[in-house]
Amino acid sequence: MSNRRNFLQKFIGAGAALLAAPHVMGQSRSVGQGHIHHTTGKTPGLVITPDIPNLPHTMDGNVKVFHLIAEPVERELVPGRKMKVWGYNGLCPGPTIQVTNGDRVRIILENRLPEPTTMHWHGFEIPVQMDGMPFISQKPIMPGESFAYEFTLHQEGTFFYHSHGAMQEMQGMMGMFIMHPKEDFSPPVDHDFGIVLQEWAILPNNDVPNSAGMEFNWLSFNGKAGPATTPLLVRLGSRVRIRMVNLGMDHHPIHVHGHTFYVTGTEGGRQPQGVWGPANTVLVGVAQARDIEFVANNPGDWMLHCHLPHHMMNSMMDLMSERMFVTGALSPQQADEQMQLMMAQGAPMGAHGAGGGMAAGVKNNATQVQGFPQDAFMEMAMDSAVQKPETYGLPPNWTAGMQGMMSLLRVLPPDRYDAIMSRIRYRQGDPAPEQHQHGGR
Repeated sequence: MSNRRNFLQKFIGAGAALLAAPHVMGQSRSVGQGHIHHTTGKTPGLVITPDIPNLPHTMDGNVKVFHLIAEPVERELVPGRKMKVWGYNGLCPGPTIQVTNGDRVRIILENRLPEPTTMHWHGFEIPVQMDGMPFISQKPIMPGESFAYEFTLHQEGTFFYHSHGAMQEMQGMMGMFIMHPKEDFSPPVDHDFGIVLQEWAILPNNDVPNSAGMEFNWLSFNGKAGPATTPLLVRLGSRVRIRMVNLGMDHHPIHVHGHTFYVTGTEGGRQPQGVWGPANTVLVGVAQARDIEFVANNPGDWMLHCHLPHHMMNSMMDLMSERMFVTGALSPQQADEQMQLMMAQGAPMGAHGAGGGMAAGVKNNATQVQGFPQDAFMEMAMDSAVQKPETYGLPPNWTAGMQGMMSLLRVLPPDRYDAIMSRIRYRQGDPAPEQHQHGGR
């Protein structure tokens, strides 16, 4: 009887904790709120995909018409390191498409590649003729030709589009596709962001990723590697959603510092609230999407990153022998001088640590220690090279620890949030406010 009583107590306690989950998210629970499509009655806002614009559309009667161009593109991962990849409309990943449940859409794909291609709409419930499977649902789109995909959408959530050529996918041919509900989900969010996770195998002295390679030495959010990724800006106390999609070869455990979140959506759409559970790391597997939501109640500049150690570095492969910057120096001073010389025509670097120089803080006898160097020569500050309104007010050398698949979640008090948003509005051609990168915190 005692064992049975203990089991029942644990079962009831677990059930109570599960029912309490929506309260943590700031919403009272009532009968029927476990359904996937519970909404607020408000119209949802657009998702922001940092460093990737939205794809505009025109109207043909009641049909939204989008134009995508498959073509070779050049993408700068970080200042001084460009890659030649494939994408859409001059971008890699491609532009974000945002529509609403019930929309009729026509997406015209023009092929400017040197080989055939098709487009697959990942997770879409559409007629098979529009599925993009070469030779099965359609003929391949030859170079110089176009194909119009047209269908009506009845789903809601975070989806993505991609070429259905495997090696074309590895060359970057994908983009985010958001299907908004007609009325916003409950609880509604104040900030909604989208991030595409990608990895690249780029050999030294080469700008073209090796699509057959398995040692990925560059990892990116929306086509940028840290510290060039654009921070996510949110107002203190606001509710935040971050949508992530992954179409590569690696799974990515994405970790958010300083906050506990709930996984509210997958590549299948919005999830019932009954399955939400607290976490601070979510595994975004290959061909998957994950939506996380939380209240940004902890002020500060917080890391948002993949927690695989090799994915928190740039140009790391083969036990450090092929990093972005290679030095044969025998002392920290010589290493510092060599790296400054190598960077002279690339991204400017700031001093790392007190006393100046990247090797500051490295012991004089460091080369006598087995395993050295590990992180010491990767921590390169390039604050001025990646300066933008979203980085205003960050401390000196903030870029030194920002490498690989990572960005910043900046939870800002209202006055600082409004000041930075003002700088962003000025960015489009108007005179900017006084520029001072390391303003008061």
